[in-house]
Amino acid sequence: MNKVEPIRDKSKIEEVKNELLKDNYRNYLLFVLGINTGLRIGDMLKLKVEDVRNKTHIILKEQKTGKSKKFFINSVLRNALDKYIANMADHEYLFQSRNGTNQSLSRSQSYRILNRAGEKVGLDSIGCHSTRKTFGYHHYKQHKDVALLQQLFNHSAPSVTLDYIGVNQDVMDNSMKNFSL
Repeated sequence: MNKVEPIRDKSKIEEVKNELLKDNYRNYLLFVLGINTGLRIGDMLKLKVEDVRNKTHIILKEQKTGKSKKFFINSVLRNALDKYIANMADHEYLFQSRNGTNQSLSRSQSYRILNRAGEKVGLDSIGCHSTRKTFGYHHYKQHKDVALLQQLFNHSAPSVTLDYIGVNQDVMDNSMKNFSL
């Protein structure tokens, strides 16, 4: 399995959004939810309309850790959600499969959707964790608070968080740019 990276360039984030919008709004929302909350793809795919309709937070039990988490729904995400769920029933999955039943989109299909959009805009190493890593990378760049991000991600140590979001690699690369003997 290839290691996926965060999308560091904000203009590329917009390009991915636009590419996904060309396909359908569900795929766009999958990306927007991920980059605005840092939720794992497995947790996003389990969400139902009732989990987000008229709510200020997404409250869930994380599949991987079993811990309860509460994620704030910012205004960008709120607008995207409201537009998407306007004609949906509360019991429906937020990210429904197109097979005609009330089933969630699969993780493998989610990967294909995100990876294809990334490739179309010239990004490689894009997959299901890219939305979470992109959230983390830009949250860290804006707030410079690794302890908060570590808590949001339920990571065991700050070094795990910095490695996960690719900051350690950026620091190492920058240290080598002007180094020579």
